[in-house]
Amino acid sequence: MRARITGTGSYAPAKVLTNADLEGMVATSDEWITERTGIRERRLAASGEACSDLAVKAAERALIAAGIRAEDLDLILLATCTGDYPLPATACLIQHQLGAVRAAACDISAACCGFVYALSIADAYIRTGMRHVLVIGSEVMSAIIDWTDRNTCILFGDGAGAAVVSAGNDDRGILSTHLRSDGELWDLIAIPGGGSRLPPSEKVVAEKMNCIKMKGNETFKVAVRMLEEIARETLAANALRVEDLDLYVPHQANVRILKAVAGRLGLPLDKVMLNLDRYGNTSAASIPIALDEAVQQGRIREGSLVMLGAFGAGLTWASALLRW
Repeated sequence: MRARITGTGSYAPAKVLTNADLEGMVATSDEWITERTGIRERRLAASGEACSDLAVKAAERALIAAGIRAEDLDLILLATCTGDYPLPATACLIQHQLGAVRAAACDISAACCGFVYALSIADAYIRTGMRHVLVIGSEVMSAIIDWTDRNTCILFGDGAGAAVVSAGNDDRGILSTHLRSDGELWDLIAIPGGGSRLPPSEKVVAEKMNCIKMKGNETFKVAVRMLEEIARETLAANALRVEDLDLYVPHQANVRILKAVAGRLGLPLDKVMLNLDRYGNTSAASIPIALDEAVQQGRIREGSLVMLGAFGAGLTWASALLRW
């Protein structure tokens, strides 16, 4: 029994925030943002549009692509750090909205690595007898951004991507997944306030400790090394070479990071899926959005060898190798 992605879907909110728009909000410029990140615009959720709303739209498209009904699902896994509420799990709200009456549901918290972590869990459950698992990455990053901090507000966007993972009996599907973490580096990317360590308070809000904080230069160096190492580990585990890859779909964080990783691997850029210029960093949603776009564009076909690679807060990093 092997787990296969049988359908993908994605959704991005209608509102577009360009670099030119940001020039009127903080001390930055289109040229500065583009040169350092590769991002030109990002999408923002509308007022009242929450994580579950984006997720349901992406999920419905993935279900149609897979040719199954919500009632066929055994499990829904939502990767997010911007759920609708602290409690309950946003996956349960999605389960209800989809009408997935047979499905268990829970959230996965691994920040930008969340989709790959959830995909690994789906793979394990399929191997133990489940038939269909819905894996979603959905984020409303605009809800946790300090719009006066030019180092972070330029980076993030909102969106959702989804994949249906189903049981199959041939050689196609998820070949392996690889998950890592290092909590010693937790403060490189973090929201320090609002949890049990620093509960919500006037001080937390006034000092914007409930917004995302990043140490950009340190994160850059660690991310490049992590992504290269786990990519090589994944290929070695499957007795494959970089040249065997048809497409690399990485977390869309920063074009300089992705170009550096591709260079160190010896992977041509035309084999790297890049769309962060239009979406920015959508955290757990970035890989499934990019994956769905690659499918829609015909860059992934039956038989394609595809690697996913992610890093994020935790710190966490992860990869998955798929034979489409």
